Amino acid sequence: MATSSLTNVQLAVYFFFQLGVILLVCRAVGVVAKRLGQPQVVAEMIAGVLLGPSLFGLLAPEWQQWVFPRNPDNPNQLSRDIQGYLFPASQLGLALYMFVVGMEFRVDIIRENFRSSVAVSVAGMLAPFLLGAGLAWYLYNNTQLFPENTQRWQAMIFLGASLCITAFPMLARIIHYKGLTGTLMGTVAIGAGAIDDATAWCLLAVVLASIEGKFENALLSIGGGIGFVLFVLLVVRPLLQIIQDRLIETAENGKRILSETGFVVGLALMAFGAWFTDRIDLHAVFGAFVVGSAIPRGVMHRDMIARIQPLTVGLLLPLFFTFSGLNTRIGLLNSAYLWAFCGLVLVASILGKGFACWGAARASGLPNREALGIGALMNARGLMELIIINIGLQRGVISDELFAILVIMAVVTTLMASPIFDLLRLNPPASNR
Repeated sequence: MATSSLTNVQLAVYFFFQLGVILLVCRAVGVVAKRLGQPQVVAEMIAGVLLGPSLFGLLAPEWQQWVFPRNPDNPNQLSRDIQGYLFPASQLGLALYMFVVGMEFRVDIIRENFRSSVAVSVAGMLAPFLLGAGLAWYLYNNTQLFPENTQRWQAMIFLGASLCITAFPMLARIIHYKGLTGTLMGTVAIGAGAIDDATAWCLLAVVLASIEGKFENALLSIGGGIGFVLFVLLVVRPLLQIIQDRLIETAENGKRILSETGFVVGLALMAFGAWFTDRIDLHAVFGAFVVGSAIPRGVMHRDMIARIQPLTVGLLLPLFFTFSGLNTRIGLLNSAYLWAFCGLVLVASILGKGFACWGAARASGLPNREALGIGALMNARGLMELIIINIGLQRGVISDELFAILVIMAVVTTLMASPIFDLLRLNPPASNR
């Protein structure tokens, strides 16, 4: 069925059908994933890849085209009509979830363990960036994995940034799934992951600005991001503290609850924060997360989470993971030559992220068990990696083959995170027993 011939009402019907398929497949994969020790979020990432051209499109191309039509001008992408509603819905789910993560974020624990958070963050950026940049220098000189119009330094920064990425939304869901929200390990990992991803997006902004010949865009992204954080912490948070009593009412049973006005105010602030950071090319997740961290703890914090989280996790967030997976084509790696380079990228990513973060956590004074857990969690790339490499592919920075290599790296490092974390937690070193 060609979506270009459908009316808006028919497109809405199409959307509901696709939504049902996505939710059922995500849940079915989740049942299998749970038996293998993987959280639901990993199942959602895999489900997106399975529903795309990598499996569904390979086994039943006509059915896949009917359920998720591709763009006739570019078969690597979904049709414009499908993207027109799936993409905004997926971004809404992601922003709402990161808003909840921000509300659960314990700034006090980060403050108490600032040294560890910074150490893990710096190690999680510097080591993988240097390995990625060095690998890009080699690949640029010896392969065709970067297009001709990509300059060497652009390739080095982009691949370095790609290896710096942590699966920020996925990291948050794994931490929630493991019951680590508010703990030392969970908070240090979330804090370091947020800093790493923000830095990686700033590096991406530099690459994209160089392609467009507008370096002022990169300065806007970096400066605007710093200014936004300061504005939220110094203006929005104190203001909410002052007016929060006006956003709370007393229910018939005498319990103090968040009013409808208070709920809408919180959602509006989240939307404006997501809009602003997306506008300056830092992605909506950071705006939603920062605004969430400014919500006063207490009634407002409790009721905002209770109202948003169930629908977001059950309905909207799977759209984000599935949408990203629908754009991946693993079948492009069709030679031993390409698989060898894939192995190099995978080894560099694990050494640069997991081991470096573990070492930094230990050096900052954290116990070995917590340090190993942080290293395992930080090594997951997830679909934040897919977002950044999709941008690189669309802008012509990387080839389709390198895109596929980075997709596999993202999937493998994410699949590793939960089992390795469980193994480390269940079998801590003898010195820590």
